[in-house]
Amino acid sequence: MHQPETTGDLLMGTARRLRREFGTALVHDGVTPAQARALRSVMEAGALRPSALAEHLDIAARSATEVVDALEEQGLVERRPDPDDRRATLVTPTRAAKTELAQVDRLRRAQTERFLAVLSDADRAELDRILRILVDQ
Repeated sequence: MHQPETTGDLLMGTARRLRREFGTALVHDGVTPAQARALRSVMEAGALRPSALAEHLDIAARSATEVVDALEEQGLVERRPDPDDRRATLVTPTRAAKTELAQVDRLRRAQTERFLAVLSDADRAELDRILRILVDQ
């Protein structure tokens, strides 16, 4: 017998569906969700060692290397010697990174609007009110 879904189950399911749909939209744009997260981290930091990026994203060092390789192939980051340690490498954003992140943000907003379009204005306002309570606690 199927148990009724709890509020937590519904929230988690909603978040999963929204992430999945956003991920699909991103991939069609040429960037994976993991690449977008990594690019945002590099942009915020200005420069990161690949090991610090892996730690920040909570992924294996090999996975971080693969993500950086893909971002570098797209011209969104570049590797440079670390001036504080010549043996180390820093990952830095290129000029194109800012434009790409703006596109990622536009896609996320558009996807969210499509996802929430089934709600009336009153329902949307009520959902916003409730979510703000949860986020601000």
